[in-house]
Amino acid sequence: MTGVFADTVGLLALWDQSDQWHPPAKAAFEKLTAKRAVLWTTTYVLLETANAAARRPYRPAVDRLRQALESAHTLVTPTESDWAEAWTAYARGETGSAGVVDHTSFIVMGRLRLTEVFGNDQHFRTAGFHTLF
Repeated sequence: MTGVFADTVGLLALWDQSDQWHPPAKAAFEKLTAKRAVLWTTTYVLLETANAAARRPYRPAVDRLRQALESAHTLVTPTESDWAEAWTAYARGETGSAGVVDHTSFIVMGRLRLTEVFGNDQHFRTAGFHTLF
């Protein structure tokens, strides 16, 4: 099994058929499913995703994802150290204009040795990760 980090952009594009990134997100997700990749994410990304989906019809999909990640123990609550490192990187302006949630994702991905991201956010590429669409 392969671990892949799920980012907000990827998740929203997968669920929202009107999203410009829906076709490549759907294709990438089908490949992940076929190879039985394990999805990981942080509680921060899940909160960001849930907020973005709050007024959308795919709100139940976010809750199903939460339940699946919790059951699989692949929903990571960042540590105090992750938090501190992310804020330090954010304050220094590392990785361009990446936000603190992205910086936290980078720290957690490094700790978990994850290199692939279900998403297409340039900040992940700048940080040295491989985006899947």
